[in-house]
Amino acid sequence: MLRYFLKRTGSLILSLAVASLIIFAVIEIAPGDPASFMLGINAQPETLAALRSELGLNATKPERYLSWISGMLTGDFGTSYTYRTPVSQMVADRIGVSLPLALYALILAVVIAIPAGVFAASRRGNAADTGVMGATQLGVAVPNFWFAMMLVLVFAIQWRWFPAGGFPGWDKGTGAALHALTLPAIALALPQAAILTRVMRSSLLEVMGEDFMRTARAKGLSKRRAVWRHGLRNAFIPVLTIIGLQFSFLFAGTIIIEQVFYLPGLGRLIFQSISARDLIVVESVVMLVVFAVILINFLVDLAYAAVDPRLRSRT
Repeated sequence: MLRYFLKRTGSLILSLAVASLIIFAVIEIAPGDPASFMLGINAQPETLAALRSELGLNATKPERYLSWISGMLTGDFGTSYTYRTPVSQMVADRIGVSLPLALYALILAVVIAIPAGVFAASRRGNAADTGVMGATQLGVAVPNFWFAMMLVLVFAIQWRWFPAGGFPGWDKGTGAALHALTLPAIALALPQAAILTRVMRSSLLEVMGEDFMRTARAKGLSKRRAVWRHGLRNAFIPVLTIIGLQFSFLFAGTIIIEQVFYLPGLGRLIFQSISARDLIVVESVVMLVVFAVILINFLVDLAYAAVDPRLRSRT
């Protein structure tokens, strides 16, 4: 297990290093100068030069990269060019929307997918199974922002059950906050629920063909009780792995959904910072999201190896 842990840790560090280089390079080659954007086209050269010096834009790109990475490692994400506020403070203010939204969506995906997967597997080959698989195919094919727009049209504009956008804040009460996050969470959850349903069905069908399931049926258990008492537990290991991986996708996926619903989370912060050419905010927030995704995948790998010794033996 130690060897596996060290190997995965090395892969984690390498992935983060490569990701940081790519993020920095992509953002730095984007057209436009932050200082010129802030001061406007009529800015005096002396004023422009002074602002570039203040923002640290006169340093070479390798120097700026090393300064950015060293700051990230010590918890100093820099200061926003536009708002003159520490990026760490801006992240702390926004993550209170993005993280609960991702968790809410994950819970909804699991609540939808597990019963649907069991239902389809226990009725393999009939019309119910075909209907569930058809719905999951649609869920996989349709992007979550399309679901978001349809949900707004139906539940916000037509029926007025939920707000079309915005976030009241947690200080207004948990109920009001969750009410505002419900439509975005559903839009995020539906594609992931479709994937998880298919995984649950496949895993359960494989388990249902095992000898211990036939023995349980031979002892008098009904098909339903055998599935829920014995089959589900054994089919759940690969499903748990997918659930862990899905959380990272949901956390990253909030970037688009927050823009659709005008939620003040990390995703909207990234869009606003790109528009303002606030490079340090874009670099730092994107790197934090990438770090969260890679770290969650790393933890899922460790958890899966702890449960399944066969995986450790292959390394």
